[in-house]
Amino acid sequence: MSLAPPPFVLPANLAPDESSPGWMSKGDNAWQLTAATLVGLQSVPGLMILYGGGVKKKWAVNSAFMALYAFACVLVCWVLWGYHMSFGHRMLPFWGRIDVALDQDFLLAKAFSGMLPNATMVYFQFVFAAITLILIAGALLGRMNFYAWMMFVPLWLTFSYTFGAFSIWCPDGFLYRKGLMDYSGGYVIHLSSGVAGFTAAYWVGPRLRKDRERFPPNNILLMLAGAGLLWMGWTGFNGGDPYAVNIDASLAVINTHICTATSLLTWLVLDLVVFSKASVIGAVQGMITGLVCITPAAGLVQGWAAIIMGVCSGSIPWFTMMVVHKKFELLQKVDDTMAVFHTHAVAGSLGGILTGLFAEPRLNRIFFTGNIEKYIGLFYGLQTGRVQAGFRQIGVQLLGIVFIITLNVVVTSWICLVVQSVVPLRMSEEDMEIGDEAVHGEEAYSLWEDGNDSSVHAVGGRIGA
Repeated sequence: MSLAPPPFVLPANLAPDESSPGWMSKGDNAWQLTAATLVGLQSVPGLMILYGGGVKKKWAVNSAFMALYAFACVLVCWVLWGYHMSFGHRMLPFWGRIDVALDQDFLLAKAFSGMLPNATMVYFQFVFAAITLILIAGALLGRMNFYAWMMFVPLWLTFSYTFGAFSIWCPDGFLYRKGLMDYSGGYVIHLSSGVAGFTAAYWVGPRLRKDRERFPPNNILLMLAGAGLLWMGWTGFNGGDPYAVNIDASLAVINTHICTATSLLTWLVLDLVVFSKASVIGAVQGMITGLVCITPAAGLVQGWAAIIMGVCSGSIPWFTMMVVHKKFELLQKVDDTMAVFHTHAVAGSLGGILTGLFAEPRLNRIFFTGNIEKYIGLFYGLQTGRVQAGFRQIGVQLLGIVFIITLNVVVTSWICLVVQSVVPLRMSEEDMEIGDEAVHGEEAYSLWEDGNDSSVHAVGGRIGA
């Protein structure tokens, strides 16, 4: 008589308990928290020091502080109302109901997707919302009234970002239901920030004429450090969007870096051919356009497609910035300090269209849920005889671009007019002449004080007495 096999018992570190419920994956949750923190580091300190080093010396503190303020402000607004308006119960086809994301029962319950608690999902989605506002700031550096910026951030988060996020990413959103493919924010983050930044720059007005004509970076090495954090942080930006530690996350990460490196090299070659100079600032621009372009496609395309997307993202935004920009009066009139329109709006739109061409059916099945048959790149639709489905996908991708552009032009203009009725959008000419000292009473670098005191200052404070 054979003995019954002993009952299977999970190891103690894997067994479900009150702190680790059965629906939660410890590995997925750990990666999601790590990915979210990598994205947070892209903003603080990544874009803080990229902006702080990439602007004229007199604007270093103000530029970094605009990023720091936005990061903090977005978090508070996000948990009080922003998260549920972006990912909560449907109120309208493009907007969720207002609610707080602070209740213990909610935060410890299972998220709408993945094997994660809501607390992790709220944190992960927050860092994406925050970086979107910080990218908008890049178009406004060197002249926007800081008090106006303090008002702009919560208003734009509430009336623009939540619309786009719910419509495209929430399962109840109308563009999500139509099958729009935006893997990690080419539309919600980059196209939105590029259009909103350009629109806000129109309403705020330009920098001083002499600043527009000559605005050298005060510290290119510091700018490169920020750019490096931005690039490496994109591992979490795109690698975290499957909400799981799976093969699609791995593919998204390697595709991200392939496209980015290709884009940087393409931009560099164009600079060498046309200007006979290997520009560091140009290389950073090419890096950014590569990161942006691959974002809507990262886990949906094959490696060879990432190479093609890198060539496109290193050349088409280069052409719009170096050639098209000089031929259109509106583009020259609007003072987009960090060229956010070209690096994010153009590159984000390009990435969305290329996703509609190259999205591979098997990868779509791995990433998407529900009616996955509607997700297919045009080239694969032509290859497999699903021509109508392929053209439909391109149509949905283009519809998303039109929606995001229209939303951000209208809402950003309205917000700027509202803010302008309370405080001036632009600093006074006198403050713009002085810079950080006039706005914040602090300087980024000051080796010698007035008089004979040789105290040394750091950013925002005194080191020696």
